[in-house]
Amino acid sequence: MSADGLGPLAPGDRVALVSPAGPTPPEQRARAEALLRSWGLEPVSYPGTTGAHPRASYLAADDAVRAGDLEDAWCDDAVAGVFALRGGYGSVRVLDLLDVDRMRAARPKPLYGSSDVTALHEWLREELGVGSWFTPMVGSGSLLDDAEATASLRVAVLEGLEGRRWSARAASVLVPGTATGTLVGGNVSLLAMTLGARRRRPLDNRGTLALLEDVHEETYRLDGYLTSLLRAGWFDGVVGIALGGWEDCSPLAEVEALCRELLGPLGVPVVSELGFGHGPAAHSLPLGRPGTLVAEPGRPPELVMAPVTAAEAR
Repeated sequence: MSADGLGPLAPGDRVALVSPAGPTPPEQRARAEALLRSWGLEPVSYPGTTGAHPRASYLAADDAVRAGDLEDAWCDDAVAGVFALRGGYGSVRVLDLLDVDRMRAARPKPLYGSSDVTALHEWLREELGVGSWFTPMVGSGSLLDDAEATASLRVAVLEGLEGRRWSARAASVLVPGTATGTLVGGNVSLLAMTLGARRRRPLDNRGTLALLEDVHEETYRLDGYLTSLLRAGWFDGVVGIALGGWEDCSPLAEVEALCRELLGPLGVPVVSELGFGHGPAAHSLPLGRPGTLVAEPGRPPELVMAPVTAAEAR
């Protein structure tokens, strides 16, 4: 495994299945386990994946159980990677229950997930200074029933970063330019939801490329999230922005017009519909790694990863 904790994994590796947010139907969990076994991995489901919250059916288990599963999986040297089964809601509730010192002392490992798991990606970046993978959820039909999304996740898990570049047929340039920076971001509503979280160091997004997407949101709500992020300084120092899917949101033209209005004045390249998030054929992208966003007229927009150094490959 690489020193930055982004993999790749190898056949025979033991991997954890956890549920930091919502519950996963048993048949979907079984399909996720079968998929990972077909890749030569050894999945282990942690207690929260079969638990139940005493009050809320939208949570997979009690907060302490979900937090404990994630922390134990991260700190277990026998576990090579951690897969969040699904999103929904709940990851933000476990953040303050995690033992930062214990997790910082453990060797970094890949965490795979998206949507509500954006809260964990941000926490890992801010508290531990490590990267993670923004991928479709391995226990969701949006991955299990989508061959292209599944293939992209498999490459992320078993082949890693070397030579990777991503685009999409629908990708377009909203603001032209080229920028190089470290990938951050994820689900817009979760980025806004975690603005008030306790941090051990000030928010610093200087020199970053922001990945933004969401699902089930009206334009006015996206307006509120983006405005909150702008007012809080989340975009200060961001050098480029890649927009992913807006599945079951307001019409794309409305969302793009909003992003031009609010994000265009930042004066950085902006690409729309780059093919990650909740939509079909979703890419699996690394957070915490440097890449270049190309948004030049006359050529397809794309995201190109920087070469992996010898030190990172160890």
